Amino acid sequence: MLMDLHIHEKTCSSDSFLDLRKIVRLAQEKGLQAIGITDHDSIGLYPIAQKVSVEMNFPILVGVEVLTHEGDLLLYGVDHIPDQKMHAQELINWTKERGGISIAAHPYRKNGRALGDTMFKLKGLDGIEALNGNTPMSLNEQAWAAALKLGLPMLGSSDAHYEERVGVFATKFSRNVIHMEDLLSEIRAGNTVPVYYSQGTYHSYDMEKIHELAVS
Repeated sequence: MLMDLHIHEKTCSSDSFLDLRKIVRLAQEKGLQAIGITDHDSIGLYPIAQKVSVEMNFPILVGVEVLTHEGDLLLYGVDHIPDQKMHAQELINWTKERGGISIAAHPYRKNGRALGDTMFKLKGLDGIEALNGNTPMSLNEQAWAAALKLGLPMLGSSDAHYEERVGVFATKFSRNVIHMEDLLSEIRAGNTVPVYYSQGTYHSYDMEKIHELAVS
């Protein structure tokens, strides 16, 4: 099944222009079977997402994008976030203690919010966003190569703030992801394949160049 794991909705992300019901319709049009909402430092959309998920019969899982001192982490499986800004390792530990997972978001984007090579010093990171829809492809390839070197699951997601970006990248899972427990289990097991949308369907990315980067 296919899921876009990193989308921002306008209610809790002030830089987004996307309404949740519109996101679902766009996702359905592209053939996605679930979406993840990861607003900036907020899980406030959760009750609305539950209601819309039932109303539209479409899985909507709510995570959060949290800015640490070193860069952004996507968290899933937590019901709140810390009151104070943390270092990345502290937040990874905090998330694990609560049964959640931590994913490095757009780790090589040049926006001051990327973990970069700090990832190689972290313990307990659960995955890396190898394809991010708001990141140049050359920097996504760096993230992919880092994930291969670290042996971590690779995720694909749009990081959408606008309608035309929803679903440009997604993650293919080996089984259905309906509930949060499904998502956590699949990522922990490494059952993830980053994919991109083109000509009405999703495709695997050509990894030949990326493998060369990983072993260089």
